[in-house]
Amino acid sequence: MGRPWFILADDLTGAADSAIAFARRRVPARVVWGDSPSQVHPDVMVLAYDAATRELDAALAARRHREVLQRFLHLPARLFKKIDSTLRGSPAEEIAAMLDVVLAQEPDTCVVMAPSFPAMGRTVCGAQVRVHGVPLPFTEYWPESRDPALANLLFLLEGAGLRARPVELATVRGDFDVLKSALTKADRTLVAVCDAETDEDLERIAEASLATDRPGFYIGSGGFAHALAHCVSRAGVLLRSPSCCCEPSTRGALVVVGSRSQASRAALAQVTTLPNVERFSVEPSLLGGDLQSAVHASLSDAIRNALKTGMDVVVDIASTTSSQIAGDPHLVSALASLLGPAARDASALAATGGETAAALLTRLGVNGIQLLDEIEPGIPLGLTLGGVSVPAVTKAGGFGNEGCLRRIIERLRFIRQTGTVA
Repeated sequence: MGRPWFILADDLTGAADSAIAFARRRVPARVVWGDSPSQVHPDVMVLAYDAATRELDAALAARRHREVLQRFLHLPARLFKKIDSTLRGSPAEEIAAMLDVVLAQEPDTCVVMAPSFPAMGRTVCGAQVRVHGVPLPFTEYWPESRDPALANLLFLLEGAGLRARPVELATVRGDFDVLKSALTKADRTLVAVCDAETDEDLERIAEASLATDRPGFYIGSGGFAHALAHCVSRAGVLLRSPSCCCEPSTRGALVVVGSRSQASRAALAQVTTLPNVERFSVEPSLLGGDLQSAVHASLSDAIRNALKTGMDVVVDIASTTSSQIAGDPHLVSALASLLGPAARDASALAATGGETAAALLTRLGVNGIQLLDEIEPGIPLGLTLGGVSVPAVTKAGGFGNEGCLRRIIERLRFIRQTGTVA
């Protein structure tokens, strides 16, 4: 049946868009968070865990990763650390903390890093991250206060006390044995940092790193996860398909847009052109107020009534001058509390932004998602586990084009009409 995989991510959307790489190739996978114990999932070949550290400071994020890994990692599982393709959060410090645990168990571990996600326009050349060809520090994803030098993966890792060596594009595309040697050679450096501009580049890196007889620790975004899953499935690790049906419903889906990224806002603008969609824009000031107020109750009732009549409801945080407001944990929590009662009347749930998705699902008593399909690259679909069982879609805020929310709603409409999830 092959070796199991453990995926550790700093947010829910990242955990899901990595694990779905395996699920869509019929390798059973689920994502969990919170206190969900590992012994509940003995038959799952791929377990992804959301450590919820994206908004924590580096020291706390590192400690949390160390604790989670000590609890969940059981050899001979292969380990994948999902990092954000635009380096948000504290990826270097989290990797360093995980290596403390990994090397204590397996000192001969081969560590390979490939953060590219070509399907989303994220590439690496000369150890520099680019978004649609633009150097990362010149994009919306890079805070003005952050040192641009940290967009170089070698500098990023070295800043956390890690040793790294580059594996350049020419090596990735050259002789396979040379590439394998570059990824696995034992010298004074530790992390092999790989350039990659295409899915084919990532597949060569995955194939070469899996070909070694040394234990592996793999670091990257959803693109590298797909490459690894492709190699695993090609090797014949095909298992039973999980259940993929639900009861048909006449109720609408609830779509929550918690991200302030340009991609999410463009998709939000287009989705309102669909028939039978009702949009509610929630003012940030309302989320900071009394959640027991008559205004909150009225809004919650309006959303619930729209869902009951079969309308698909899209909720977002109204436009604001602060690009970070949607990531404010207090506002995200308040939004989840506001939507919680109405969400129970939805036929399906979709959320953009990892913090938003995790807060809403946790509010409903959900502690995991059984992953089943991928609507399009970076947009996984599954069934919730725990308090309720409904189709659920998660999407990283910066992923997808302006039509992605429309396609999500269209897929959820098909599901509720037919009962076929995947």
